[in-house]
Amino acid sequence: MKHASALRQLGATQQKLLRKLLLSPQGATVEELCKTLGITHNAVRQHLAALMAQGFVARGESIPSGGRPRACFVLLQAGRELFPRNYALIAGGVMEYLYAHAGVQAVQAMLAEMGTKLGKDAAERIATATDTAEATHLLAEQLDTLGYEAQVVEVDGHTEVEAWNCVFHSLAKAHPDVCRFDLAFMSAATGRPVQRTQCMLHGAPACRFRIGVKTTELTGVPAVAGLATKDDSRPA
Repeated sequence: MKHASALRQLGATQQKLLRKLLLSPQGATVEELCKTLGITHNAVRQHLAALMAQGFVARGESIPSGGRPRACFVLLQAGRELFPRNYALIAGGVMEYLYAHAGVQAVQAMLAEMGTKLGKDAAERIATATDTAEATHLLAEQLDTLGYEAQVVEVDGHTEVEAWNCVFHSLAKAHPDVCRFDLAFMSAATGRPVQRTQCMLHGAPACRFRIGVKTTELTGVPAVAGLATKDDSRPA
């Protein structure tokens, strides 16, 4: 269940309770929640118990009150992640600024450099692959952990990585250069050339990537044509 739909599936009272905690980084007491929600102590405690069971809320440090300390409840990171964040809007603004002040070629180079650096950081596990097929499976697992909903598919006798949930999709529709980041990341992570064979931006249901062969693996076999790192999203 995705975070956005998880928030909508909670009742109105629990959503309001979570928003109160979101606005109260130091936490809130049952009494404060009763006042905000307009419900009884028992009802607040029942909602808190349900949200704690789901890992959204936890008991924080008690607040001294001159008598018996009052229990305080805080929003956990899982609860904070329920609230949508318009990253695409912010990232799009950053991209427009960079295009205006650095130029298209500089932005393309920057995205490729960033992808390469992060790909190298992720390469340690994939580097254990003994051949292209294994590298393809390991890359799919790596992308899946990053939220790409990736899997390995057979296409025309080749294994390819298929990603159904591009994390940059909303941004890429306005700024297709961000695809350069993906390609550079995958190439650096696998140590192999990567070709995008299908793209959601061009109407495909998912993006697909074919992993090429390392030069050291060729051992006399001619290089596989067309498997150089490639991106046709925007002319340089």
